[in-house]
Amino acid sequence: MEERIDKRDRAGLFRLRLAEAMARCGLSQAALARATGVDRSTVSALLQPGTRLPNAQLAADCAAALAVSSDWLLGLSNRPEPAGDLMAALTTLTAAPRALIDDALFGFHQAAAGFKIRHVPATLPDMLKTRAVVEWEYAGPLGRSPDQALRAFEERLAWMRSAGSDYEIALPRHEVAAFAAGSGYYDGLPRDIRAEQIDRLATLAEQLYPRLRLCLYDGRQMFSAPVTIFGPQAALIYLGQHYMVYRDPARVEALTGHFDTLVRGAEIGARDIAAHLRALPLD
Repeated sequence: MEERIDKRDRAGLFRLRLAEAMARCGLSQAALARATGVDRSTVSALLQPGTRLPNAQLAADCAAALAVSSDWLLGLSNRPEPAGDLMAALTTLTAAPRALIDDALFGFHQAAAGFKIRHVPATLPDMLKTRAVVEWEYAGPLGRSPDQALRAFEERLAWMRSAGSDYEIALPRHEVAAFAAGSGYYDGLPRDIRAEQIDRLATLAEQLYPRLRLCLYDGRQMFSAPVTIFGPQAALIYLGQHYMVYRDPARVEALTGHFDTLVRGAEIGARDIAAHLRALPLD
């Protein structure tokens, strides 16, 4: 339960925070009076011991002039940033290459060392792809060479092996079925390349379990956009040419709950994935 603050204590906190914000902005009493449309004597009184809290309008005007939140001035919040600025800091939109192998994204993986990393990829998990699959995908102008992409994916896999982070990956079941069949996104991918990739997925799922946990959920029952959740620190939703980064705990927790729902409802769990992959019919 939040601790209730006596009005007299809150008035004293308002006075201290008002003075702090004015000093940080370099704003004089006269300048604040002009910005809020009150007499200088009114501002002076706000800074005097024993003065009562101002009315809501004056508190809001002072907060706007000083670029802080009125809740912070009034002792209702410990964050001085206005709500809009705070949300802008906690949510960012970052340009992304076709394959998400930029240094900034790898930095999220490094920062999350020791935490579980949850991932719903757009296709097969990049760091588990074979050279042949990557070369096939990069046959077009994707902005990176296959060798660049492979090095980045291999670094990611090596990091996963050594960093002390568990990786949990959830895929819709129809994605691996489409891959095995060479349909949809994978139309035109030769059968031998698909067979090699399926074997690699199954082998890594066995070798790296439980550090790596791969499961398949029913995409007809549940939907997920491509997303990666880096422990409690950040969550990324991929939007094609950009990814949205969330850092506020409430949204990270909500996306974690979404991912955990996919895992709980998975048709093929991490213990059974290798056998399922090896049994897939290759057309």
